[in-house]
Amino acid sequence: MNIDSDIFKIQSNNVLPSRGKILISEPFLRDATFGRSVILLIDHTDEGSMGIVMNKQLPLFLNDIIMEFKYLDEIPLYKGGPVATDTLFYMHTLSDIPGSISICKGLYLNGDFDEIKKYILQGNQVSEHIRFFLGYSGWESEQLSNEIKENTWLISEESKSYLMKDNIKDMWRKALEKLGSKYETWSRFPQVPSFN
Repeated sequence: MNIDSDIFKIQSNNVLPSRGKILISEPFLRDATFGRSVILLIDHTDEGSMGIVMNKQLPLFLNDIIMEFKYLDEIPLYKGGPVATDTLFYMHTLSDIPGSISICKGLYLNGDFDEIKKYILQGNQVSEHIRFFLGYSGWESEQLSNEIKENTWLISEESKSYLMKDNIKDMWRKALEKLGSKYETWSRFPQVPSFN
């Protein structure tokens, strides 16, 4: 039986990282935070890089920490990364929030939290418009570039609708599949091979 051993050779897709691009973890990365993760890059400079993990939901809700939201429908919280896990970050599609940072077309980070609260308390839709995170992912100067050279990450771009969708279960797999047949094969590799 001929097996193409190159199919399991992890190799970068040679796209340069920049704000608004996503990092897709290689399938064999065993890490509670970064294994099978999709990370939206917030910034990538000579000084370092910052990103938010988009597909790791936490077992608590924003309603548990913001008392004004106590009686509203549950608002999920996500693990943005292992740095500053006591700090709330929020990604949103609301272009009129003062102080927010444009990440990519139609997608913003943070801004005036009182305006975000007002938007929610007025009964506006949170789902697919605002996502809340505890913590972020950070890399020192050259650290992310080195990890990319070591083929830990593939780099791609995704639309705001893809990044903000509620169903995050298949986000990692679908991001890989969009990169072509070799990466699609990786997406089907079991997370824990011994369970297969």
